[in-house]
Amino acid sequence: MRAAYGIRAMYPFWSGIVSVILAQLLKPVFFFIVTKKWDWKLIKASGGFPSSHSAMVSALALSVGIQEHFRSTLFAIALTMAVIVIYDAANVRYYSGQNIKVTQQLLKDVQKSLNTEFDAPIYDEKIKDVLGHNWFEVLGGILLGCTIALLFHMGA
Repeated sequence: MRAAYGIRAMYPFWSGIVSVILAQLLKPVFFFIVTKKWDWKLIKASGGFPSSHSAMVSALALSVGIQEHFRSTLFAIALTMAVIVIYDAANVRYYSGQNIKVTQQLLKDVQKSLNTEFDAPIYDEKIKDVLGHNWFEVLGGILLGCTIALLFHMGA
């Protein structure tokens, strides 16, 4: 029963934390592989490959399933939370980012066609247009999170 206390009890938490940190650190690496350009700002950015949200909740859910058993109430809660976060990352947040891009382009087009510039302070606001993930980025996060959870389990 000793394994239920201490570090072993926190294994789901730590596998989730390591997964989210590793996902964020990998974003500039994968960006470089695709574009041959380094962008270190991606370490703190949302969006991109792999999804850190998906990595964290996948690691957490799998770790809870392994530790508490897959038929437990805790696993059901962790899995439910993971599904909600993953759905949100790939749909709600992704399409919010797409809407921002369309709105920004619409503003540029209207200003150009009217040969004017909007001068209200709201138009000077810097709006982030990458909020969520496509499904490839989400799947990369899920794979990373599950891998970290399994590595933590084998090492613990």
